Amino acid sequence: MNKSLSSQSILITGIILVSINLRTSIASVGPLIPFIREDLGLSNGLAGFLTTLPLLTFATFSLFAPAIGKRLGMGRAVFLGVAILTAGVILRVLGGIELMLFGTALTGVGIVIANVLVIPLIKVRLPEKLGLMTALLATMMSLFAAIAVGMSVPIAVDWDFGWRGSLAFWAVFMVLAMIVWIPQLQRPKASLHQVTDPAKNVWRSKLAWQITIFMGCQSVMYFTMVTWLPDMLISRGWTPAQAGFVSSMMQVVSLVGSYFAPNFLIKLREQSGVVLAVGIAYVLGYLGLFIENELVTYASLGIVGLCMGSSLSIAYTLIALRTAEDQTTAKLSAMVQSSGYYLAALGPFLFGVSLDLFDNWNVLIFFLLFFALAFTFFGMSAGRDRKI
Repeated sequence: MNKSLSSQSILITGIILVSINLRTSIASVGPLIPFIREDLGLSNGLAGFLTTLPLLTFATFSLFAPAIGKRLGMGRAVFLGVAILTAGVILRVLGGIELMLFGTALTGVGIVIANVLVIPLIKVRLPEKLGLMTALLATMMSLFAAIAVGMSVPIAVDWDFGWRGSLAFWAVFMVLAMIVWIPQLQRPKASLHQVTDPAKNVWRSKLAWQITIFMGCQSVMYFTMVTWLPDMLISRGWTPAQAGFVSSMMQVVSLVGSYFAPNFLIKLREQSGVVLAVGIAYVLGYLGLFIENELVTYASLGIVGLCMGSSLSIAYTLIALRTAEDQTTAKLSAMVQSSGYYLAALGPFLFGVSLDLFDNWNVLIFFLLFFALAFTFFGMSAGRDRKI
């Protein structure tokens, strides 16, 4: 019994350590874009592409993650994902723009393998802790994304690491996660149960597409904000450190939503009402950004941060709640994170191009408002009590 509890504790610790690495490699880029852009001579569009690229590889390789998990076992596959992520984080700071792009693409491959499989792994190995572990997964992702945003500039400037050292710094946590995950490599291959109905196809499910677009909308808003919010605030007269701090503050606030949402959601028969409330709050938060006042900006970003944390947890929870079998959960997770992140990949890049064309930061706010409305529409449909 004690051995079982110890094994479970190591698994939970490993999941937490894996989760803290699923956003730092992307979130740490935004505050450093002015430094990277100047050093490598990038346009705004190409600078935005540094955040878009891992999302494109993320979206593409999510389709293969269930097969990798089935072949290697989910424990070994998650370890492989973190290893690839670590390699990408290190490679992207070793040379010029070509190596930067290659390493950045690798980070997306690594993230997606771990991210897609950790949800069904939790459902299989820790079913009695589904709500708690989903909350911890989303919370730790958001917490360390916030830390990465807030610390990127101080590590680069105050610690004198430069933007390359600042980006590479987060590999330390990835190595730690791999060390703690080693016991999972020694366990018998934990694969996914077979689907009872082999004819079931998530790609033909209307509900699956509603969840996918919902996930895509929340991801577009998150990654566009993480990439471009610091630059927008700097254009309004904020220092890079101040812009990084307020962006970090927004993500710290998101921890409240990401932690409490899953345990609340699994007790509800339908989640549509929660989605509507979050959608309305998103709109109010974005509207506040039109007012160039420091206090209003803090309040607006506090609201947006709370929504970001809640919406990520809602998306992950719906993947588990709307499926009956383990294999279906994995397939839906892959579909949601593939198609959803293809949508998300458009955000930072398209806005970067728009900024080059119009040179107007209000375009960013209108862009975010559109996706907040789409998020609410599709999320209310996905929140109804149904199974795929």
